[in-house]
Amino acid sequence: MAMDTFIIPMTETSVDLTGYSRQVKTSSTCSSIGLPLPRVPLILSVALFMESMDATVISTSLPAIAADIGTTSVALKLAFTAYYVAMGIFVPMSAWLADKYGCRNVLRFSMMLFILGSLGCAVSQSLAHFVCARFIEGAGAAFMAPVARLALFRVTPREELVSATSWLTIPPTIAPMLGPPLGGFLTTFVAWQWIFIVNLPIAIMGIALITRFMPDPIRLPAGRLDLIGLLLVAVSLSGIVFGTSLISMPVLPAWFGLAGIALGIAAGIAYLAHARRSPDPVLDLRVFREPTFRATTIGTTLMLMGCAALPFLTALMLQLGFGMDAFQAGLLVFSGAIGALAAKFVVVPLFKRVGFRRAMIYSALLAGLGIGIKATLLPSTPALLIVLLLFINGLIRSIYFTGHAVLTVADTTPEQAGHATAIAAVSRPVASALSFAIAGGLLGFLSASGTNTIGHFHLAIGIGAALCGSAAFAFLFYRPDRSPR
Repeated sequence: MAMDTFIIPMTETSVDLTGYSRQVKTSSTCSSIGLPLPRVPLILSVALFMESMDATVISTSLPAIAADIGTTSVALKLAFTAYYVAMGIFVPMSAWLADKYGCRNVLRFSMMLFILGSLGCAVSQSLAHFVCARFIEGAGAAFMAPVARLALFRVTPREELVSATSWLTIPPTIAPMLGPPLGGFLTTFVAWQWIFIVNLPIAIMGIALITRFMPDPIRLPAGRLDLIGLLLVAVSLSGIVFGTSLISMPVLPAWFGLAGIALGIAAGIAYLAHARRSPDPVLDLRVFREPTFRATTIGTTLMLMGCAALPFLTALMLQLGFGMDAFQAGLLVFSGAIGALAAKFVVVPLFKRVGFRRAMIYSALLAGLGIGIKATLLPSTPALLIVLLLFINGLIRSIYFTGHAVLTVADTTPEQAGHATAIAAVSRPVASALSFAIAGGLLGFLSASGTNTIGHFHLAIGIGAALCGSAAFAFLFYRPDRSPR
């Protein structure tokens, strides 16, 4: 069989990166419960949409929020850090909770916790209050993405997983690009509190749809919660995320950030030793022995390190360098979301035609190339050309992240799937924090006079392009286990 063939047709055969079919047992399917295929992934995508958009929607609203609660925009960036720290703490226990209490119950609880945090943000009167509310939001968001992906894996047959995942990933791909213009619009024409109030009807709708239409996926036996491992992982991830975020923000002395990173690394090393001894670790790192998961996680971490901060860098470059206002810059950035939506119509035939391995390599390289071209934009560049470039970039990155979502669980066993989704979710805040630390630290270092030039943004975007392109190497040297399962 030819290399990179994409196999779909047989019910008992999983998708495979290199054309070697693997026998798997499919779980209850969307078809078997009488639901059209898009319904389940679109219901689950409500959770991912809220989690993704809320992480970016406040970016253009920071000055207004800071002025209203009596602080500075720089200090208020601690809210970003609190959000990611909460995710790092609570994501590791998501798979255990899903097996213990059921995916539907965990998703509904996480949305209610998210509502509570959103209300807290809307009524905040001080920096401490706002940061605490964002931490609660992050705790709710921590369960949304991994449990939603785990639920989709357990109710979707393997031969439909690519199509279902393409539906699932569209809203969270659009959300980071929708966040800045939506936040700018609401802050400019209504009030900043509304960027959090709009979460309420979305979350309530998600809870209602899950209750009415979502089947409860099969639960696997849940052992005892690994409390020691959970503590070590929480300290490791929160230390790394908090430390890297502080390095790029002159809120506290630099040694605070370095100490946080050192503590996080030490806790991570301690967890590696603990996981080898524990019969049921909170994050089972043995899943990295599976080549598909290993290549996907490494590649996506590099991709996120390169592109997570790009919406902010692009919006800032358009405002500070090109003289646009926040709403105009947000609208241009949103053209990338249209590209992400367009990817839905090409992703399945693309994977069928060229296979996962080639598709992931090509999309990573093209993403790096497209972002690199963005680093050459000037104020004299026609707006239509900028829109076209951002559209293509959004389309290519959507293809990559759809492949990532499928490959995270494509060749894992049902027992490994929960750990795989949790580890993938854990890597996102760490990689995103590193992306912001690299971009923010570089801009801060270059702005000796307190302002950044277009050249500074070009350099930061160029580094992001190189990191995105480097994700291809994870798949370039990828060689899966060919033995049948």
